[in-house]
Amino acid sequence: MKFNVPLVVGTEAAVISEAIGNRKLCGDGPFTKSVNTLLQENCKANKVLLTTSCTHALEMAAILLDVQPGDEVIMPSFTFVSTANAFALRGAEIVFVDVHPDSMNIDETLLEAAITEKTKAIVVVHYGGVGCNMKQITAIANQHKLAVVEDAAQCVGATQNGQALGTLGDFGTFSFHETKNIHCGEGGALLINNPKYAARAEIIREKGTNRAQFLRGQVDKYTWVDLGSSYLPSELNAAYLLEQLKVTEDVSRRRRGIWNRYYDGLLPLSKAGFIGLHDALAGNTEHNGHLFFIKCADVEERSDLIEYLREQEIQTVFHYVPLHSASAGLEMGRLSGEDRFTTKESERLLRLPMHLELVDDDIDKVIAKIKNFYKS
Repeated sequence: MKFNVPLVVGTEAAVISEAIGNRKLCGDGPFTKSVNTLLQENCKANKVLLTTSCTHALEMAAILLDVQPGDEVIMPSFTFVSTANAFALRGAEIVFVDVHPDSMNIDETLLEAAITEKTKAIVVVHYGGVGCNMKQITAIANQHKLAVVEDAAQCVGATQNGQALGTLGDFGTFSFHETKNIHCGEGGALLINNPKYAARAEIIREKGTNRAQFLRGQVDKYTWVDLGSSYLPSELNAAYLLEQLKVTEDVSRRRRGIWNRYYDGLLPLSKAGFIGLHDALAGNTEHNGHLFFIKCADVEERSDLIEYLREQEIQTVFHYVPLHSASAGLEMGRLSGEDRFTTKESERLLRLPMHLELVDDDIDKVIAKIKNFYKS
């Protein structure tokens, strides 16, 4: 049983053929614009720009915030390397803080102690499509006049108090990598929630030129005016993605169904103290069923369970190695406070198969095999 199978809606090939027929394959064609508009409407964001990856969306946020050498940026250590790289590339020192053990989201009660006169921004990661405590985080950021960036890579279709994750800070970033609920192979998006950054974001995304203004007839020629890079995805990616975005609500509903079946089936093991389960209700979130994890007793038990399930032809994986313990993390960042949970909990975490080709019998098999493992 595969851990992940990328979603195929069935209409992607037809729209890709249409894009080819348009003879407009570079970025910002009609399909790219349709994706931007659909995301803006669905998320109720101020402005959305499709990018080549979530990594590049984070890099754009770092440029827009004018992050400079000597600045500090706070984030959890339990995240993908792109979260840190985007700001380290600008010369910032990364300040890592601990997480809540049940959600693996940043512990907002530790932020005040991590803030210094050099702090430029707080970057939160909504792990598994479950929201951080954004009310408290934004209150702290406002008090200290700091920007908030939401790494919402896993969050398309997830909300907090009825508002889309990714729209609660100054910036949000989505991933459309093939491992995500909605994808185009490789892709991302930058959600610009503070309108003062909108015009410059277009320029940065267009290699530092005012080409977008030129195409709208606002200037008579375009030229190099700012920092930038090539963050525009192909129209082929945008066409594929557009068809997937149309079924976001249905995909989220179906994945939550799989998530709930896992949860209900494994809850007795959790109540008996054998495993831990994900707190998917953290932060008043309606999650999108992006992932389902359990917590084993320790890393040795997790290794044994992975091997046992592999023998049963069930593929499972663990997730991030904490960045503050990585060689680059030691060089470009520091841990604020104590590592009470990040390392220990990351070594216990095990992700179960999660994709829309799973049927009830598949899920029940995984549950049964995990129960058998703990019986022995």
